Formats: sequence, C-alpha cells, structure tokens
Amino acid sequence: MRKWIAMLGVLAAAGAGGVAAASHVAAAGSPGPGIAIAADLPEPVGAQFVPGSSNVVPAATTPANSTGQPKARALTTSAGTYTCPGFSTMDDATPLSSVLQDTYAWGGFKAYKVGDGSGNINWKLNPYNNPSWYMWLHSLRWIGQGITAAGEGDTDALAHVTAIVHDWVLDNPYSWKSDIGAWESTMHRTNVILCTRQAVLAGLNVTTLPPEYQWLDAALVDHATFLVNNWSGAWNHGTDESIALFGVGCTLDQPDYMNLAVSRLGAAITTSIDTQGATNEQSTAYAQFNYSLWGRAVDVLRACGADPGPTITERRELLANWLALATDSRGNLHQIGDSEVVRTASVANTPLEYAGSLGASGIAPTERVGMFSAGYVFGRSGWGPAFSDQASYSIRYGPARALHGHSDHMSVTYTAGGREVVIDGGHAGYQNDVWRTWAKSPFAHSVMTTPMSPDLNPATKLTRSVVTQASDFYEFSDVPGTGISRVRAVLVLRNPDLLITLDRGSAKKAQQFQTLWHLPSDQQASVYSRTTALAQKPGDATRTILFQVPYRQDLPPGAILLKQAQTAPIQGWHYPTITSRRSAPTLMFARSGTMASILSFVAPVRSNTSVLYSTRWSGTTYVVDLTVAGKKTSIGITGGGSLVRLS
Repeated sequence: MRKWIAMLGVLAAAGAGGVAAASHVAAAGSPGPGIAIAADLPEPVGAQFVPGSSNVVPAATTPANSTGQPKARALTTSAGTYTCPGFSTMDDATPLSSVLQDTYAWGGFKAYKVGDGSGNINWKLNPYNNPSWYMWLHSLRWIGQGITAAGEGDTDALAHVTAIVHDWVLDNPYSWKSDIGAWESTMHRTNVILCTRQAVLAGLNVTTLPPEYQWLDAALVDHATFLVNNWSGAWNHGTDESIALFGVGCTLDQPDYMNLAVSRLGAAITTSIDTQGATNEQSTAYAQFNYSLWGRAVDVLRACGADPGPTITERRELLANWLALATDSRGNLHQIGDSEVVRTASVANTPLEYAGSLGASGIAPTERVGMFSAGYVFGRSGWGPAFSDQASYSIRYGPARALHGHSDHMSVTYTAGGREVVIDGGHAGYQNDVWRTWAKSPFAHSVMTTPMSPDLNPATKLTRSVVTQASDFYEFSDVPGTGISRVRAVLVLRNPDLLITLDRGSAKKAQQFQTLWHLPSDQQASVYSRTTALAQKPGDATRTILFQVPYRQDLPPGAILLKQAQTAPIQGWHYPTITSRRSAPTLMFARSGTMASILSFVAPVRSNTSVLYSTRWSGTTYVVDLTVAGKKTSIGITGGGSLVRLS
C-alpha cells in the first residue's frame, strides 16, 4: 500500500497537466444517471498470445503522410470525453448477482468462484488450465454488469466492483509483465478501470473523483506507463493499446499520452491495412474486428478533440470491400486463420451492406473476384439476383504464417447451392495443446500435405491466373518441406458448379502426398471406389461427388481414404467455435513415392443426379469430358500444366 500513497503524493504535486487529488463536489442526492457505454465490437473471443518478438509487429517505415497522420492537440485542460468502450460481451455470462459473489464465467466453462465474496480475488486461479480463461479473468471485463449498475447508483455494486479492481491493483503491482495473463489483458483492463472511474462519478453523482478513489487514477498512470513501454505495434493488439492509452490521456488530461497514442496509430494504419484493403492478421474474423476497431479509433480521437486524418478512413473503405469479397454465398466470412464461423456484418453505405444483408439492401460490389497480394483469392459465381444461390470460394497463399494465420497455403473453401461444400478445419482456441497444433497445421485444411516432412511454413506464390465469365484459373507454388516442391492448379467452373484441382508434388526422398478434402460436419461420407467418394447430409436434396481422375500416375490401392473423429493422429474434425469441436469427414486422396499427380473434382449436385466423365488426349492437352447433373462441359490440362475450360 505504501507504493500507492507515494504515487498519490507525486500526482498531487504535479500541478497543471498532472492528476491532482482534487476534492469531490457532491450534487443533490439523487441516484447516478448511469454511464455512456459504446456498442460492443465484433471482437473474436478468447484471444491469448505467447509474449515475445512474435507478437510485436513493427509499424510501416512509411506511415501515413503528414496530411493523413492523426494529430492530437496539446491539452492543458480537459476539453473532451472518452466513452467507456464496453466489455465486448465478456460480461454476458457473469450477471450482477455473480459479480457480487466473486463468481466468474467465460467460454462455456462452468462458473467458478474466484474470490471470498468481498472482492478479494485469487488472481492466480486457472481451474480449467485455459490461458484465455485466465487472461479474461485479469482483463476485469467480466465485472461489466457490476460497473453498469454502479454507474446507475447501486451502492452495493459500486462498493464491490471497486473492491475487485482495487484488489487487482494491490495484488499485481507494476510491472506485471512476468504474468502473461496480466500482460496480454492490459489494454482491456485499462478500459475497465476507466469505466469504473466513470461509474464512481456517475454513481455518486459527483464531478470530480473523491479522495478515497484516487487510487484509480494512480492505477491508470501505471497502466499508461505499461502501455508506453510495451507497444505491440501494427496489429489489433497495438491498436487497442493505443486507443486505451489515448483514453487515459483524455481522461487524466495528459497530452503526452495522447500524442504518443495518435503517432502510433498513424504509424500502424498503413501496416495494419494495406493498399488493397487486406489486414496483416491472416484471419477473416480478425479482419472484421479490425474494421470496427479502426472505426472506434476515429471516434475516440474526435471525441477528445484530436484529428484522425483521412488515412484511417481510406484504409477502412478498402477493408470494407475486402470483407465483402471475403463473404461466402451463405453470408458468412470464409473461415480462415484464427476465425470462428462468423457472420459478415452489414454496414450501411459500404459494400458490406449488400454482403451482410445477403443482397437485401445496398449495392453489390463491382468485383466478382478479388486477388490480394497479402495472400487471398476470393471469388464467386455472381452477387445475385438470389444471393445464396451463388457459388463462392477462397484460396490462400502469400507470406509465411504469422499472427492469427494458419499453415493453410493453397487451401480451398467452397460453397454452392446454398450450402457448404468444402470447409476449413476451424479455430481451436489458444491453449497450447494438440488440438490447436492440428487446427493450425496443414492437416486441418483442404490442401496437398506431405506428412512425413516437417512443415517449413513457406511463402507461397500465385504464379498464374486467368479469370473469365465461365471459369476462374489459378496456379500456386511453394516448398512445404525440405527437398519438396508443390504446385496446385485450381479451376472453378460456373454452370455447372464444379471445383477442380491438380496437385503436383516432387521430393528428393520418398514421401506421402495427401490431398485432403474437409467436409461439413453434417455430412455423411463414404468411399464408393478407388476413384470416387460421396458425401451428403441425411435427407438433403443435394450431395457432393468427389472423385479423382488418373493423370500421369496410376491410382494405387487406398487412393481414397475416409478419416473422421480420429485422435491418433488427429483428423476428421471441425471447430465452428473455439469451444465446439465436431466430428467431420475428411477425404484423403493418397499417393506415395518421390512424385505425385492428383487431379481432383468436387461436384455439388442434386441428390438424384450424377457425374459422368471420359478422358482423351488432344495434342498435348489432356481432356476430361464431363456431364455434371445433365450439363456437359470439358476441361483440359495443357502441356504447361494450366487447367482450362474448353466448353
């Protein structure tokens, strides 16, 4: 406690621009009016990261220019506001009654009593051995309903939430960097302390902080000092940290905090969102969160008299278009990286209005296909007139895995006929266990894998592409393992809907080459023959026919294998959310040796229709003639390895 008394003495002597221990002025004794709370952002749940160099992203060497750079004015007296940013639904599972009993719940885990009922919390508890549970305990967001009630004049709530916050402050003195949960939640906890401060003023109906609550301002200074000294850089953590630091500066009238925060935002925006609108998070869910987070940054700066400049708004407009293109035909974002199954948000007067409303309002994007150098291809058969009747797909490539990315390069997701056809393995959360290892690995994605060789986390090149009205072609190449080369050609047809891949691998040493096709968990799959497998939701009017055609390589016995709900090794699962793991069929098109040539077809059709094919050579082009649900088409593999639609 001596530390806090000494700190208060320093602050009281600071004079103008400091945080003086001012006496409070009580108003006539009516209940508090409550505090303003900003709307929740679509924040992905359960974030937790290992500290170190991997979670610090250097900002761009070329930040927003002088006209685009956010600017803070030097304040000497408070002339703005910082709205409580809310608790990001983290308080939904912990009602006021639970807060008052020191009982905390998160993530589907059973509610747990973390204190003695007086606000004295055991901050070392982690009964479920889950890093996210622990981090969100330290974030203090779970006491949000208590803070809201305190701001409305509930004296019991006010006493209890301030006791909890004060207990954290006393039990976790500066610097708490050695505790990962305390460290990673600093920006969130900073905001909770700011909200608590506002609740004290509103709940007591006073205009200045009473002396007995001056420890709140001292805690904010410590948190601001931590944020000054520990910036995560140009990604959502760094943006959150800058906003929280700015909030402390606005609240405590500290222009140095504000100016540092806005300079960091200006440096980060051009790295966080590139000139094509892609974020550096390698996750569609985090991209959507970044769209909202940077919007909040603009609002926060303006509310406290700072000029956000035009660059943030310009980059957000580009990101809105990226997110619209990243929306599948069911209205969800393609599940990529650390992303749960997430609905695309409808944002008025942006391309997201159309994508998020499934075409009910707004104007459709002008592009049908988007190719982004950050490592994404998003395409669809069209935007209407019936949104869900379209087919859509995603393909990953680009820089090596980082931040919220997975080892998913060359992986495909695909929707058609109003349903998922090929999916991603999903997001298993942040606990360092075998499930997260699998979900991040190539084996959780629809891609050709080489399981006998360690994953090199390669950068992957988009080497060729041809987009036409009838089909879209792409080719990718990389080195997934030592002495191994991999090339994937992808052809997506419209009318009929058909997905075709040609995977070619070569290795200096004999390998297993396995092209994986992850299918929705509601599907039942079966292997029909060495060439063909079927998948269908029981009772559904549609099914998926998956088959491989021998091309420059005979099909060996066991050329198609079905893997589902396996644990050794892990295969055949889907995580729609980090707390929900479902058994899901995975089909494996398998080869072994020093080379592989796997030509795959994925045909979503009506359950009462079929696919027929024959093959022939036409000069140097290998031709596959198909009848898909009664519609005839032909595709060719040229001598150079391109996939082309011939008719």
